[in-house]
Formats: sequence, C-alpha cells, structure tokens
Amino acid sequence: MLKQFPSKSAHQERSTSSEYSRILSAAVINSKFRDMLLSDPVKAISCGYSGEQFDLDHEDKSRLATIHATSLAEFAAQLSRI
Repeated sequence: MLKQFPSKSAHQERSTSSEYSRILSAAVINSKFRDMLLSDPVKAISCGYSGEQFDLDHEDKSRLATIHATSLAEFAAQLSRI
C-alpha cells in the first residue's frame, strides 16, 4: 500500500518546488553532492550544499527517500512525480 501524504497549500507547494529546484541546481553544479543525492537523498538534503541548507519538512524528506535513481535525469523525473 502506498503511503499517503496530506496535501499542501499553494504557498507550501511553491516553497517546496523552489527547494527542489535549488537541490537539482546544486546537483548539476557539484558531482560530490550529486553522488550523495543519488545514493542517499535524505542525507544529502540534511547535509546541505556549500553552506546552504535546504528547507524541507519531514514529509518532503520522506518523499525524497522514496527516490531510487542512478542518474540525475532519472532523479529529476521521479522527483516530478512525487
């Protein structure tokens, strides 16, 4: 059975979308961050990138934990579906 997450407000959705964009941008720029994101998304998000932290709540991190990808393109595709 799939885990259900409560829906978010429009503002929360925009904020989360912005954070996802920041995460993908960091992964494009830095191969070390990208490798960590692909192997352990929650750890990568928790560690941040170059002194920057990502503002995601527990539910967003749980969603990211469901992603299993071997490339950034595959990660982004799965991210767009969660």
